[in-house]
Amino acid sequence: MAAIRMTNKRRKALVGTAFVAPWILGFFLFALRPMIYSLYLSFQKVKVTPLGIKTDYVGWDNYKYAFVSDATFVEKVLHYLRDMALNVPIIVTFSLIIAMLINQKINFRGVFRTIFFLPVIITSGPVINELLSQGVTTIPNIESYGMFALVKESLSPAVAGPVMYLFKQIIMVLWFSGVQILIFLAGLQKVDHALYEAARIDGASRWEMFWKLTLPMLMPLVVVNFIYTIVYISTFALNEIIAMIRDNMFNTSTGFGYATAIAWIYFLIIAIVLGIWTALLRTRKS
Repeated sequence: MAAIRMTNKRRKALVGTAFVAPWILGFFLFALRPMIYSLYLSFQKVKVTPLGIKTDYVGWDNYKYAFVSDATFVEKVLHYLRDMALNVPIIVTFSLIIAMLINQKINFRGVFRTIFFLPVIITSGPVINELLSQGVTTIPNIESYGMFALVKESLSPAVAGPVMYLFKQIIMVLWFSGVQILIFLAGLQKVDHALYEAARIDGASRWEMFWKLTLPMLMPLVVVNFIYTIVYISTFALNEIIAMIRDNMFNTSTGFGYATAIAWIYFLIIAIVLGIWTALLRTRKS
């Protein structure tokens, strides 16, 4: 038998497969069966009794209840989509700016990287819940600043509302940027500086080098960071839809059946959002 030629492309593919193999194996061993079972429960009326779980097939009733009878679910989904459209671009843009700044040759560069990554370590559900309850995730008395009055006077209510929301939640938004900054830093450190030298010799400004060199080379990482940010925010412990799913699990009138139904609806919404963002970014890349 002839030996299989190990090309560089094939070697990289094998290395990548080796890195993701534990996750794929863990998914099939531990996650796939519960997902299928939860899909089965979403079509059932589930009752937890001392003798075990009893199910009664109700078809699409749980899904219909989510959109027709449960007004809070639709309201929270719309609120989630609005926050997603506002927060994700802000987080990714901020991460790119900070990564470019701390990638410069400055003193205490490692300290700055640690500072920006530190929130990732401490952003557990209980910690964030305590910070929210104390009001430290927003700028104090920000509504009393003159810029708020200027925004209200110069913009329509439909535009002024999201702008004011961003100002109020700016600290919370920036709190989720640690991993994205590290990803952008890794990409920036792989850029060949000879390209910048050649562009500088040809008379390119820093702004032109960013748009023509830096951003195109970082576009794959921009896609990765968009996907990561959407998934991270969508699965955060204090997400109101996740809290709603958790509450309905122990609600005697709805129970596991309805909770799994809205969980699957939420999963499909996240998948659609991811597909839209990825398609937009790949179109921009091409």
